[in-house]
Amino acid sequence: MKILAFATRNSKEILRDRHNLAFGVGFPVVLLLLLTAIQSNVPVDLFVIDQLAPGIAVFGLSFISLFSGMLIAKDRTSSLMLRLFTSPMTSSQFILGYTLPLLPMAILQVAICFLVALFLGLAINLHVLITILVMIPAAILFIAIGLLCGTLFNDKQVGGMCGALLTNLSAWLSGTWFDLDLVGGFFKKIAELLPFMHAVEAGRAAISGAYHCIFPELWWVIGYAVIIMSIAIITFTKKMSSDNL
Repeated sequence: MKILAFATRNSKEILRDRHNLAFGVGFPVVLLLLLTAIQSNVPVDLFVIDQLAPGIAVFGLSFISLFSGMLIAKDRTSSLMLRLFTSPMTSSQFILGYTLPLLPMAILQVAICFLVALFLGLAINLHVLITILVMIPAAILFIAIGLLCGTLFNDKQVGGMCGALLTNLSAWLSGTWFDLDLVGGFFKKIAELLPFMHAVEAGRAAISGAYHCIFPELWWVIGYAVIIMSIAIITFTKKMSSDNL
């Protein structure tokens, strides 16, 4: 009940920020429309919809990191967090209370992206639903990144980390805009060590029906999500102890 009450409060805070909410949901859709329009006017397959949609969905989740980071950073700098620290809630319960309202928002964002893709020529089949489910670990990963940044930095710093750095990393190192094999070398090796490319490839495998190719990629995303979420909880615990001294 404590977690649900805290999650409900966080949901209201998220819904109050309507402009950023609309931007987070709308910007990936605009990119999807724009790149599809470009594809229709070029003679080569640059942005095929079944390859593009999973990449845009993963890129859009980077805005969820900004939401989660800003939410916890603003709470940390207010008197609300000091009062909450006196409650019997643990660090993991706090983090769960932030995660619960953000996860449906992330899934909705991904679903909207694929819904628009259906109107742009993506085939309507069970693969689309499976792909949305495959995106859930990526959603948790981006939420965890935001919560970790929000625990470590203030709201202005979070804007730089999640709003600029993370969005660029997830864009350029995910293979959304171009085939990473075209660059190769050190750039591709870095991309392979990070979870963004694996999240996109898992989505592309799901949308194409190659289910046997999903988990070799998805394990990377799940592993990163578990590690970063665990670090966020540990870091938040230390922040609670230091702020209460």
